[in-house]
Amino acid sequence: MKILETIKADYRAVVKNDPAFPGGIRGILEVILCYPGFHAVLAHRLLHFLHARLKVPVLPRFLAQIVRWWTGIEIHPGARVGKGVFIDHGMGVVVGETAVIGDNVTIYQGVTLGATGNERGSKRHPTVEEGAFIGSGAKILGDITIGAHARVGAGSVVLKDVPANATVVGVPARIVRLKDESGNVSSKKAEGRPAHEELKERMEAMEEEIKYLRQKLSQMERKHYVEAI
Repeated sequence: MKILETIKADYRAVVKNDPAFPGGIRGILEVILCYPGFHAVLAHRLLHFLHARLKVPVLPRFLAQIVRWWTGIEIHPGARVGKGVFIDHGMGVVVGETAVIGDNVTIYQGVTLGATGNERGSKRHPTVEEGAFIGSGAKILGDITIGAHARVGAGSVVLKDVPANATVVGVPARIVRLKDESGNVSSKKAEGRPAHEELKERMEAMEEEIKYLRQKLSQMERKHYVEAI
């Protein structure tokens, strides 16, 4: 069955990507019992089926809240997640409703695949293509695309498309390494850029991040108000 193959791919992703994986029966038990990223992805597959295929109202969102409490990972039931996705550690990971994650993507703790608040239309969140790597604490905001096998450095804020096989770092993120179709690697340095341009980009990225955080705070305040009633 397709779902079993997908779950096997998720398990193999843990074995392949986690250097601490002990192997053997112990390893199997640890994945089943002790890997919140595996739990969150597995639960999401069921919730996405209920939400997107069966159109079940409310229940998938409610169950997603329980999964968030259990694992520390928030994946909206509407998000599309490919097979072999590995979320390591996972605490603080947020994946928005219209986000798309391709096969064999690796995501570390504290990553946000969110919106900027400026999007219009049905697609508000990022698309992360096959084999991409997202470092801890990275914020990828808006309807942008992280290309196949691209790498996003820890703590980066990404507001623009990232080409396939590129490595980006910084706030805002910029390309520091790019591999072409022939496998040739070129490095790009930030030196030589006018200081005012880099400062402007950093300020714009900070404004987007502040806007996003204000939205999250407003949502939390509304939720607290409703619960208080």
